Amino acid sequence: MAASVTDILDELDRLLQPSRFQDYGPNGLQVPGSPQVTTLATGVSAHAELFELAAAERAELLVVHHGLFWGGGPGPIDAMLKHRLQILFDANIGLAAYHLPLDAHPEIGNNALLAQALGAVALEPFALHHGEPIGFIARLPGEGMAAGELVASVRAITSREPLVFEAGPEPVRTVAIVSGAGASFIGVAAAAGADALLTGEPAERVMAQAREFRLHFIAAGHYATETLGVRRLGEHLAQRFALRHVFLDVPNPV
Repeated sequence: MAASVTDILDELDRLLQPSRFQDYGPNGLQVPGSPQVTTLATGVSAHAELFELAAAERAELLVVHHGLFWGGGPGPIDAMLKHRLQILFDANIGLAAYHLPLDAHPEIGNNALLAQALGAVALEPFALHHGEPIGFIARLPGEGMAAGELVASVRAITSREPLVFEAGPEPVRTVAIVSGAGASFIGVAAAAGADALLTGEPAERVMAQAREFRLHFIAAGHYATETLGVRRLGEHLAQRFALRHVFLDVPNPV
């Protein structure tokens, strides 16, 4: 069964409400392709290897978390961008990207899904970006869990070894979660009373900050913490429009 790109984009706008966010780049359709979709592909970041995988799957639409364009939009087209675009053009693949809206969504967003995988029993909005929360503070079940148990759970969820500074209380009852490059929210997490901050990338300063804030810091990988949302989004669209869906994994240690 085929669905129109217009209908799919309308559903994405309804679900993710991208107009709420002042994002780092444009959300929505970035490169037009086939007007009809039977195979939908999803992936984390837009680049040539991902596009080649989508072409091999004969996908007509690729939905990603990190798009091709940042800032004010396209600038001069260099050789790398030309090559990336050529792959999409030759395969007639449309490209759509949803960044902060996919971090922030309370059900299928990266941060909500991380919290759900940790067994969280309650979520509170966290990490304001121009007034819109993009993360959550998750309350863990019961009396919480030991820091080592929390780290083991994160390791299992992300399938990689996190960088950890164990500097907070035992047990861990609340975890502030903001995927990707969320290390700058460590002070906000401490001020909110969180026992730990789970994010993707570290920054040099966070070791000392974690110790001084007396907060556990867990960096589980920018890529690894942001696979959940776009995969779940693809599953939602596949069910909604009776499409074939493939999640294209290009593992990245960062």
